[in-house]
Amino acid sequence: MTAAKADAADVRHASGPAATSPQHRSWAGLDLGTPRVMGILNVTPDSFSDGGRHQGAKAAIAAGLAMAAEGADIIDVGGESTRPGAQAVTPDEEQARILPVIRALAAASICVSVDTRNAATMQAAVQAGARIVNDVSGLAHDPASAGVVAALGCAVVLMHMRGTPATMNSLAVYQDVVADVRVELQARLDQAASAGIRPEQIAIDPGIGFAKTGAQSVALLQHLTDIAPPAFPILVGVSRKRFIGALAGEPQAGKRLGGSLAAALFALSRGASILRVHDVGATVQAVRVWRSLTICSMVMLPSGGALD
Repeated sequence: MTAAKADAADVRHASGPAATSPQHRSWAGLDLGTPRVMGILNVTPDSFSDGGRHQGAKAAIAAGLAMAAEGADIIDVGGESTRPGAQAVTPDEEQARILPVIRALAAASICVSVDTRNAATMQAAVQAGARIVNDVSGLAHDPASAGVVAALGCAVVLMHMRGTPATMNSLAVYQDVVADVRVELQARLDQAASAGIRPEQIAIDPGIGFAKTGAQSVALLQHLTDIAPPAFPILVGVSRKRFIGALAGEPQAGKRLGGSLAAALFALSRGASILRVHDVGATVQAVRVWRSLTICSMVMLPSGGALD
């Protein structure tokens, strides 16, 4: 076991208030009694922060294995950029990018999520070994997607977004962002139920930065548990996002690690169960320390370790 994996195991087995909180449930085969980390693996040339870094199956597989070794509980594999202004790719091109990666990571017993809006890609990805469908459109983009997820019986993340990546920035107009997002997410939950998707399959994502201004994203983080019924786990993706740059005065996405960690831990304090991140190792360490301090108990220190 690597040091990072041992650290992650310490986090998962520590005892305290989290063990009896409303967030203590199972989703996608994962016990959410402790926070889970989802590593972002974009197999794209144009994602906002890491586009082009993992192009090609060999590089992407190596990156996914490295994230798992650092303690990621889930690897989220995407073949289409959803950054603001991004253009769509065909499902065939998307699948050519991601399916070899999903097969290899699933064969290594890694919990894989597929980041896609396309029903055909959802079907192919789950057949290749993915356990989770993560759809930024909340199953609204492709009319066939809700039925596919229901038939597959896999876990699904319903994210709030308006429009498409190409149009969403123009749609960030709300009377009350928390109330409006709650209503719009409820519509997605109702659609999922009508299609036969079971409640225990579903996690909710407020869509930080997707059709949201910086101020709106902050408001949603401050009121996370108000956006959906408490039965649903909350996944939050704040890593390197523009609002962090605005708060920190850092224009370069790749230099927002400190702000990303601060926002992620804030999200946990507001009820999030899953963090979707670029920087897995740093996040796993930050969550371990945060949780140890929060539950007021000592995790087991490595041999010879001491708190000075």
